[in-house]
Amino acid sequence: MAFLAAPNGFAGTIYKCNVGGKIAYGDQPCAGGSGTELAVQAAPPVDPAAAEKLASNKLRLLAMEKTRAADELREERERQRAAKAYQTQKQKCDRLRLKQKWVEEDLGRARGDAVAAARQKAQRQAEALAVECPA
Repeated sequence: MAFLAAPNGFAGTIYKCNVGGKIAYGDQPCAGGSGTELAVQAAPPVDPAAAEKLASNKLRLLAMEKTRAADELREERERQRAAKAYQTQKQKCDRLRLKQKWVEEDLGRARGDAVAAARQKAQRQAEALAVECPA
């Protein structure tokens, strides 16, 4: 048996029945006449101002949820952009460190007049690394 709220303030009777050791509620009397009648009070009339306020609040809530969802999406995109920028910068710094290592190796192998040029190249590479990757 199903229980449904009475529309339009209609008050009725609900029957509480014990069927096989289980309690059941319905709008029909219990089989065999055993059970309890429960009086149902009519619902108060709908206040038009309250209904209008409820509808207005639902619209505001919907707008707020839409805004929150858009904000979360924007924040997620910004986090992804920041992560990508970080990864790009890290790769660039790794390449510059590797170039610095190679230039220093070249400086160690340089002989004669090439030492001054290799030293200057190593200095410039160190400066480029310091500018791009200050940490």
